Amino acid sequence: MPLLSVMIVDDEAPARARLRDLLADIGAEVPNAVVAEAANGLLAIEAIADLAVDVVLVDIRMPKMDGIELARHLAQLENPPAIIFVTAFDTYAVHAFELNAVDYLVKPVRTQRLAAALQKVRQSRQLLTPQVLAQLQQGARKHLACHERGRLLLIPLPDILYLKADLKYVTARTASREYLLDESLTHLEEEFSERFIRLHRSALVAKEAIAGFEKNGADDAETQWQAILHGIPERLPVSRRQWPLVKSYAKQLRT
Repeated sequence: MPLLSVMIVDDEAPARARLRDLLADIGAEVPNAVVAEAANGLLAIEAIADLAVDVVLVDIRMPKMDGIELARHLAQLENPPAIIFVTAFDTYAVHAFELNAVDYLVKPVRTQRLAAALQKVRQSRQLLTPQVLAQLQQGARKHLACHERGRLLLIPLPDILYLKADLKYVTARTASREYLLDESLTHLEEEFSERFIRLHRSALVAKEAIAGFEKNGADDAETQWQAILHGIPERLPVSRRQWPLVKSYAKQLRT
């Protein structure tokens, strides 16, 4: 049988070492090779860029980026790896995984359970859909992902000043540049409602990015006001429909 290339992602070195030992123990039954390890999701994204990985064994609770968010970003790769979650016993997590037919391992991981999970990957190559992963995510993501020149770039949420719909893509603007996202503006608004406020039908702005508002000098009956943002000269128009809500937030800025 061909080797399964495996990446191990866990913030605890002893946990990674145990998985590495278990994978070696079942090598005759399920041939495998550990091609990379990472201590969190951010490091895993960096490491996988230059590797061909069949399956990722990923812990759920990790600093900087948890396992569910990592899986959501990996699912956007051109050839996404299979994901097997590894978790300490968590009733909610286990129940959610069972409902969505997601494979998972409960710590401490047992040899035969790991072998069975890898056999399942070999037989079905079952991949998690973005919809299933979104259901498993508790809370909003900390990063958005952008495909650029064959690589997956991560954009920290605090860096994003606004999100603007442009045909089938969404542009994420930071102080330094723009990124194209293959996401829905409506879904982004739902996920990040605490961080962003809608200015008009095709734009969301980070609340903390708003420096103030000024009258729109152009003769535009639809947008009488525009938002001034920290860090960039660009102004964003505010629609008449959204102005009452935005105006209430403007009052908060002055208090």
